[in-house]
Amino acid sequence: MNNIKKIVDDPEWQALRQSMVGTWTLMASSNCRKLRNYLGNFTEPLKNRRVLNYLTGTAFRIGKIQSEDVKRLINDIKCLPQKKTDKP
Repeated sequence: MNNIKKIVDDPEWQALRQSMVGTWTLMASSNCRKLRNYLGNFTEPLKNRRVLNYLTGTAFRIGKIQSEDVKRLINDIKCLPQKKTDKP
């Protein structure tokens, strides 16, 4: 397993995550659009992994954050052809 610190070591990703802290209740759709913009055309496995890990974290998993947009984005990532994840 890769070291999580290496996986998330990306200034663009860190800034994006920080921008969404505390906003999911009112801005789930907007946040999902930001995540989709970050992912682009879903061709970078490491970005896909970062976003999927983020969206399956505790707040989402226990239902504290719920949104159909989140469910669709998770599904879109999970339905991608399986490729090896880029190693950091």
